[in-house]
Amino acid sequence: MSEYLPRYCAFLRGVNVNGTAMKMKDVCAVFCGAGMMDVVSVLASGNIIFRSGLEVEDLKIILQNAMSRRFGYECFLFLKKEEEVFNIFRKNPFSKEDDFHVYALLGEGNAAEVLIREFGNPPVSGSEKAEIQAGTLYWKVNRGNTTTSSFGKVLGRKSMKSLFTSRNINTFEKIIQQFR
Repeated sequence: MSEYLPRYCAFLRGVNVNGTAMKMKDVCAVFCGAGMMDVVSVLASGNIIFRSGLEVEDLKIILQNAMSRRFGYECFLFLKKEEEVFNIFRKNPFSKEDDFHVYALLGEGNAAEVLIREFGNPPVSGSEKAEIQAGTLYWKVNRGNTTTSSFGKVLGRKSMKSLFTSRNINTFEKIIQQFR
């Protein structure tokens, strides 16, 4: 009875960017092959909802290894339980504004603290903001400047890829709709 198992969302880093192309139906097949149940994808950016009775630490190892084998790349994914996804959306400290994107940067351990130390080094523009809420770093940046802003360039460093992944707050809204 899979409906009694906890639900998770896996957030894959670097999916369908910089030459790492994969179809979500193929990603879902990898998750199913690794023993996950009720697997669905949300958008084409590597957001996979599933059920499992395994612990997060075990899931991460199993899924990263399965993805790396199947797609031939070093997979980094970040797992959040269903209630964590809801909390990330609810705790967003920034209001919606047409000229800005808001991102939640998802990592493990002290990733948010490491990232906030990097924020402002080098200096950011006056309209760019970052704030930690409940262990998640939220970043507000002008539309069109995500990868070209000072902080965006820091986030794009190869040394950061195992530390976190990011999602637009609108993506969380779509994931929550799928959970319901």
